[in-house]
Amino acid sequence: MSTNVVVRPVEKEDLHMLHDLMIQYIVDFYKRPKPTESSLTDLILHLHHNPSSGIQFVAEKDGRLVGFATLYFTFSTLQVKRAAILNDLFVSSEARGLKLGEQLFQTCLSYIRENDFAYMTWETSKDNVVAQSLYNKLGGHVSDWLVYEIE
Repeated sequence: MSTNVVVRPVEKEDLHMLHDLMIQYIVDFYKRPKPTESSLTDLILHLHHNPSSGIQFVAEKDGRLVGFATLYFTFSTLQVKRAAILNDLFVSSEARGLKLGEQLFQTCLSYIRENDFAYMTWETSKDNVVAQSLYNKLGGHVSDWLVYEIE
């Protein structure tokens, strides 16, 4: 069995496998309510059809999607450039340990650098020490800015 992994932008043909992977991320990993099939499909298709909104990358191993990353685009007024938010970085449990998180992160980083973005930001849970270790290893640092939210 081959262990070749390809990290690439999402293609329309990836819809069903990506949908299932995103359910693993939302429901199994983050323990959030399962989104409706149509709402998640609409999000994937929106990004695919509106590249100015964002882009998704997938890790494909032996014909199966085993990881994904989502960049959403915004702007930095201070730098007068586009900026990216790495909103999702997920590798399925059976594919962990293959450095796919690093490959997905590096793909996102290369994308923003090649396209002259001001920066890429991301968040992770305070208790997700595995992710924090990865981000520190790859050169990320905790921002001076505080993140607020409201629901």
